[in-house]
Amino acid sequence: MDTFECIISKLEEREFMRKEVGSELKQRILESARKTGSGLNLQHWRFILVEDKKNLSQLALDSTSGAWIAGADFAIVILTNPTLRFHLIDAGRVAQNMQLTAWNEGVGSGLYTGIKEGNLRNDFKIPDDLTPSIILGFGYPTKASTGKKKNRLPISQLVYKEKYNSDLE
Repeated sequence: MDTFECIISKLEEREFMRKEVGSELKQRILESARKTGSGLNLQHWRFILVEDKKNLSQLALDSTSGAWIAGADFAIVILTNPTLRFHLIDAGRVAQNMQLTAWNEGVGSGLYTGIKEGNLRNDFKIPDDLTPSIILGFGYPTKASTGKKKNRLPISQLVYKEKYNSDLE
C-alpha cells in the first residue's frame, strides 16, 4: 500500500475477528518499532508483547479505557523513560510506525493510555525506571473499513500561513 494511502485509510479498531496474526507479521511490526527514530537516538523504549488470552484479559482489567483489548489477537505495551522530556513523543512515533506497518498488511489496531498504573506494573513486572505510555491492540478488523469516512476538519481550519489566524491562501 502507498504510504499516504495507508495513513489516510487507517482507522482505530477495537473489534477484531478471531483470526490469528502470523508470527512473521508480529516480528515485522516489532522491527518497525525497533527502527523508529528516538530523541538523541537513545532508543529508550521497551516493549512487552502480550499474546496469551489470559494476559490480554489482565490488560483489560488494568485499564480505565481499554476493556476492548481482551478481544485483540495480541497487544504491545510501550514503555518509555519518563525522565526524558521527549519520551511521549517517542512513544507516539513508535506506536504510529507499528500501527501503519500492521495496517499495510490488513491488520487493524487501536490504542489506549488509560491505565491503573500500579496494577499494570505489578501484573507485567514493569520496572520503576520505565513508564507504560501507550498500549496497542492488534487484530484483523471485524468490518471492512475504507477510511474514507473520517470526520476531519478542513485544512483551512487547521493550517495558517506565516502567523496564527492568517489565511492559508
